[in-house]
Amino acid sequence: MTKRKFIHVLIGVCVSLSACSTSSETVETGNWIRRSSYEGVGRSGAVTFVIGERAYVGLGYDGDDYLTDFWSYNPDEDFWRRIADFPGSGRTSAVAFAVGEKGYLGTGYDGSDELNDFWEYDTTTDTWNQLDDFPGSQRLAAVGFALNGKGYLGSGYDGNYLKDFWEFDPAENTWTQIVSYKGEKRRDAVSFVIDDIAYVGTGTNNGLYELDFWKFDAAIPDWLRNLDLDESDDYSITREKAVAFALDGYGYITTGVFSSNLNTTWQYDPAQDLWKEMTGFEGIARQGAVAFTVGGRSFVALGSNSSSRFDDIWEFKPNELYNEDD
Repeated sequence: MTKRKFIHVLIGVCVSLSACSTSSETVETGNWIRRSSYEGVGRSGAVTFVIGERAYVGLGYDGDDYLTDFWSYNPDEDFWRRIADFPGSGRTSAVAFAVGEKGYLGTGYDGSDELNDFWEYDTTTDTWNQLDDFPGSQRLAAVGFALNGKGYLGSGYDGNYLKDFWEFDPAENTWTQIVSYKGEKRRDAVSFVIDDIAYVGTGTNNGLYELDFWKFDAAIPDWLRNLDLDESDDYSITREKAVAFALDGYGYITTGVFSSNLNTTWQYDPAQDLWKEMTGFEGIARQGAVAFTVGGRSFVALGSNSSSRFDDIWEFKPNELYNEDD
């Protein structure tokens, strides 16, 4: 049976500037360190992909404009460099992933319409090239990931909540529809990849938070169900508009919304199919951020709350203890 939670209004007051915590104990496993702020304007709903030792971050919405600027981040130098602007329409809630030395980007919302155009970024020439449109419906708030030299894009919202999934072969510039996500339809889910297996969960469907959590094995290819995100009474992973990343064989989910903006952080162990709470994200609780892992280091950046759009970036070190002075 599919498990869900109703979206509800939070009663009470958050006195913390970060978030209302559902944990009864202070968690101090993992440490967040603020790094050099994003050099573009603060925004939510941006996209990111990683190629080599650089992360690439751009697009999004700053409260007034749907943006087209793009920046690369070098974690060793803690430095942002502006690259070629995206030549398509500015947008939020798009999908991006990298295969080999190229980044791929598509779908999203430009303030008027859902989109299905699809683009390739070449790091060697710093240029964008428009490819054939994504053959699924125009949509926003989908998820995407790369596995074994191919990209995958699915779920989201086009006026209907969606669960279809598509495989992109960059060598042939072709799309193939694959077996649909076997959980409920949804938007604003998250994904991360560990050892050539993609994990997808969270998000909402028709006013309900989705609690099922699945993995996709491209070698089968099929979706396999993991334990639900509320399997333990100690779990408080349920949310939408969160971010996820993988580091050293573990997956992580942080930020997002569950009635209010969140800063709680959870670590996933795929060998045991279990979650462990980590130190909460130390920036202001938010939704619509981005996360990436580059050079064996993981970062969370950007996003928004009800009053601000952020340009900060934070590195997460899961093997360190919380240090309030970082």
